[in-house]
Amino acid sequence: MDAVLIGGQEERPIVIVDYDSVWPQFFDQLASVIKEAVGDGALSIEHIGSTSVPGLAAKPIIDILLTVKDVADEDDYLGMLEDAGFVLRVREAGHHMMRSPSKDVHIHVFSAGDAVVTNYLDLRDWLRADESDRTLYATTKRRLAQQRWSDMNYYAEAKTDVISQILSRARTRREGRTAT
Repeated sequence: MDAVLIGGQEERPIVIVDYDSVWPQFFDQLASVIKEAVGDGALSIEHIGSTSVPGLAAKPIIDILLTVKDVADEDDYLGMLEDAGFVLRVREAGHHMMRSPSKDVHIHVFSAGDAVVTNYLDLRDWLRADESDRTLYATTKRRLAQQRWSDMNYYAEAKTDVISQILSRARTRREGRTAT
């Protein structure tokens, strides 16, 4: 992980709070800043993560999915986002993550067509629609937040199994609806 983290690991407490109806408005403001900074290089800007799901408890961090033509072509977005005040935190093949200096905004940059983009959007949309999986996810996050993590990325990895289960149910049920 150290190879992809800019600035190394950071031990920070994981704080989960109740949903805040201000989060979508904050996202809208941020999306405008990103669109202005990146221009046509921003193929899509989506609010993802728990703050994008009404009623879901979350870390008070706005997660944004920015799709660009090619994430490896940093000239199309990186300097522009840095000029807009964001700082590069993760540089790995296929994914870059920038954040605000106050660490309350994460911009995940992927190439258009990357399967991860579909996963993020499917998870968000399912959690918006399914109360039982929304509750399961919130319970899992609150339980994991009780532990100490040497880096927030380890907390994120610890949620992988439950996210996979939720995505599997979402896709199975969606396919069942489209087959009828």
